[in-house]
Amino acid sequence: MIAAAAANMGVMDCKALELLHLVEQPDGAGTALPVKVVPGASRDRLAGLLGDRLKVTVSRPPEKGAANRAVAALLAGALGLRPREVELMAGASSAEKTFLVRGLSAAEVRGRLAGKGRRRGA
Repeated sequence: MIAAAAANMGVMDCKALELLHLVEQPDGAGTALPVKVVPGASRDRLAGLLGDRLKVTVSRPPEKGAANRAVAALLAGALGLRPREVELMAGASSAEKTFLVRGLSAAEVRGRLAGKGRRRGA
C-alpha cells in the first residue's frame, strides 16, 4: 500500500506542492510536514492537498495511536525514508497533525512528494 501511495504522489502537480506549508526546523533536525489525517478510510494513500496540508487517508482506526503509526509509515515510504525518520511532532489526538521528516529540507520533501527526488536505496 505504501508503494501505491508513493505512485499516486508521483503525479501531483509540482506547483500545487508549493502551497504545502513546510517548515525547516532551526536546529537542523529536518522539516515539519503538516497533514490532515482521515482514519478508517477504505485504503491508505496520500490524497493530495487540503489547504496548506497534505491529506492522508489510512485504513487504521484512530485508537491507541494506530492511525498515527500508519500515517508515519505511509509518509516514510512515499519519501523514501526509514520509518524512524518520520516522527509525530504535534496533534496526536487531532485530525490535523505535524510530522517531523528527519534529514530532509523543505525543497527535498517537495521534490520527493512530486516524484523527483532521489530516494534511499534507489
